[in-house]
Amino acid sequence: QVQLVESGGGLVQPGGSLRLSCAASGSIFRIYRTGWYRQAPGKQRELVATITSGGISNYGDSVKGRFTISRDNNAKNTVYLQMNSLKPEDTAVYLCNALSTTNRNYWGQGIQVSVSS
Repeated sequence: QVQLVESGGGLVQPGGSLRLSCAASGSIFRIYRTGWYRQAPGKQRELVATITSGGISNYGDSVKGRFTISRDNNAKNTVYLQMNSLKPEDTAVYLCNALSTTNRNYWGQGIQVSVSS
C-alpha cells in the first residue's frame, strides 16, 4: 500500500505562485511514477504533471512553461509542483497520484488551489 499526503494549496492572486508537496509513505519502492492531476467543478480530471522514478517528466498542455514538477533528491519520497504565473482557470482540486510498478493507481485526498483577485 502507498499513502499520499498533499500540502501547500490555498488562495493566490492571478500571476502569483504556489508550491504543492506530495509526501508518499508505505511501499514507496513500488512507485514507478508520481504526479498531479486536477479537477475543477463540472470538468473532467486532467493531467497536470508527472515524473517517473528515473526523473522523466511530462506536462499537460495547459501548464507547460508555467509549472515544474520535481522530486526531493534526498528523501525521494516527496514530489513538488511549483506553479508560477497562476491563472483563474488553474483553480481546481489538485490530486497527487502514484502509479506502481504493478500498474496500480494510488490517490491522495486532494488539495484546493484557488486563483482569484
